[in-house]
Amino acid sequence: MDTMIRATDKDLTFRLFAVKTTDLVEEARKMHETLPTATAAIGRLLTIGLMMGYTMKNDHDKITVKLAGGGPLGNLLVTADSKGHVKGYVQDANVDLPRKENGKLDVGSAVGNKGEITVIKDIGMGEPYVGKSDIVTGEIAEDLALYYFLSEQTSSAIAAGVLVNPDETVKSAGGLILQPLPNCPQEKIIELEQFFKEFKNVSETFASNDSTADIMLKLFEKFDIKINEEIAVKYKCDCSEDRIEKVLIAMGREELETIINEDTGAEVNCQFCNKNYQFTTDDLKKLL
Repeated sequence: MDTMIRATDKDLTFRLFAVKTTDLVEEARKMHETLPTATAAIGRLLTIGLMMGYTMKNDHDKITVKLAGGGPLGNLLVTADSKGHVKGYVQDANVDLPRKENGKLDVGSAVGNKGEITVIKDIGMGEPYVGKSDIVTGEIAEDLALYYFLSEQTSSAIAAGVLVNPDETVKSAGGLILQPLPNCPQEKIIELEQFFKEFKNVSETFASNDSTADIMLKLFEKFDIKINEEIAVKYKCDCSEDRIEKVLIAMGREELETIINEDTGAEVNCQFCNKNYQFTTDDLKKLL
């Protein structure tokens, strides 16, 4: 079962978010029919998006993260809330680059490093907060850590990984975000930095059958952490026929009239879950 935790060390010098997403990323792979490199890329972003959503305070808060790195994958986009729900898509699900010399999937080249990250936080206070930063590596975790530092002035260590089986299914996936709190002493920061440098294989860490909480308690054993909460996570698309109708109406009268006069109806595809919605000419006339 995929779960996400929030934790702190007992001295309250840092906070930790961690999530196992093996089942969730496999569901996304099937839904979008992604090839391995695309699976790893969208899997990493879904994983980090979940944790970024979890850092938000209110039930109705939402966060959207868009990567436009100029690579063959095109744009990647993920939306998450504070309750463990996430959805997302990759523009070209059929991208699968040759593996790197170390045998790992080449996510960095697939995402690209000639673009930017856009983060939109909607906390129900009118205009949402929009932050941007450059993509430097395309590896996603490092780029989002840089975003936190430049746009939110928050030091963060972020790791995310997806391990793909030879048959292209997802073997394991997960990630973590570690952030020092204001009273974190310099020696503890140095110790955490060294720990993170030595923490190499993220996806293998989450290949265990243990819960996310148990995995983190073992991984951070020397830091004496306390699990404050553990929740289930879920891929959840909130599309509906009513929402799609509103999208069609928003196109305007002239565009709807053109579709009615030139076509025999309309088919609208939800990018987040690949569900198709069919509208007959009569349906469109009612909307008009």
